[in-house]
Amino acid sequence: MRTILTTIGLVLATVVAVLFVMQVERVLVWMVVALFFTVALYPVVAWLQRRVVHRRSLATLLVFLVALLIVGGLLAAFAVPLAQEGTQLAGQLPALINDARAGRGPVGDLLERTNALQWVQNNEDRIREFATGLGTPALTLVQGASTAVVATVTIFVLSYLAVLEGPKVVTGTLNLFPPQRAERIRRVTRDCAKTVTGYISGNLLISVICGVLTYAVLKIFGVPFAGLIALFVAIVDLIPLVGATLGAVVATIAGFVHSVPAGIAVIVFFVLYQQLENHVLQPLIFARTVKLNPLAVLVAILLAVELAGILGALLAIPVAGIIQVVLRDLWDHRRGRPKDEPTIGEDHTPVDHADDPADGDQAHSRTVGGSHNGAHTEVHGRR
Repeated sequence: MRTILTTIGLVLATVVAVLFVMQVERVLVWMVVALFFTVALYPVVAWLQRRVVHRRSLATLLVFLVALLIVGGLLAAFAVPLAQEGTQLAGQLPALINDARAGRGPVGDLLERTNALQWVQNNEDRIREFATGLGTPALTLVQGASTAVVATVTIFVLSYLAVLEGPKVVTGTLNLFPPQRAERIRRVTRDCAKTVTGYISGNLLISVICGVLTYAVLKIFGVPFAGLIALFVAIVDLIPLVGATLGAVVATIAGFVHSVPAGIAVIVFFVLYQQLENHVLQPLIFARTVKLNPLAVLVAILLAVELAGILGALLAIPVAGIIQVVLRDLWDHRRGRPKDEPTIGEDHTPVDHADDPADGDQAHSRTVGGSHNGAHTEVHGRR
């Protein structure tokens, strides 16, 4: 009866745990992302605390202010040109529409060659009906934007508090374990943090390469706002596997707006570069920074994308590196490295001698005579 009740209790506890995770999935994702940024910024705060300021709170505040200024600068780099271009486009929009209807200008010429005007005229009712039904997607978009703002603020606050209170939490947690095990946990945690830091540095290097090459291609073909587009491509390229594709869409549109040859050249460039990044740059760079085998890098990214989408792509490599660190530690401490001569028993009798009955009896008599716990050593002697 006790076994049955225990089994039922475990099953119910598992069901409750699964339901709980499903209900708070969004918050758990925010916590995972916040932990990621915490691990990335923790060494910076520790270095600043040792070298410049000696107060943890001030060092944390300075690091996060710098991070906030960097993010704000990137947003301003996008927002200011977009606002200027949007104002110019709003002023030129009536003339562009008239030219498009009359078949004049680059837009009108494109519409005329593709028979788009004829298609629009033949499907006016469908287009009007589709436009009427855009209210619900627009509301969904607004809700998504609000959720993104809340998520950003929450992740920022969680990361700040985790970095600020990190030493206290780490010390308090390690005090729960014996000194030897606490040192082992500290060492493994340090190696895991190095894995995350190596992933971030490697990812930044790949993004810089992508942005520089994109800027060169756009500049060669005279595409306007080459620097802004290249910056956008470099930022979205931080997302493994799919980031270069997202940037390629924007760059390709800008290329075709400028000229057809430029658009074709941009497409060819991104097709070649994405193959280079996914199969050469990422495996080789992450093999050096995260200490992962290139094949393991590629397999981890593919599996994580299939399981968790973009979030999985972001966390695949550091998670694989952390798993590797933990498994290596478990192997070293639980299984150990192979000995020069395998032994058994408390008296470390060689394995090849254990099969000899005489040696086994001698080992048994030694262990029984030399131990206070006769029953325990007798078992080892028989083994």
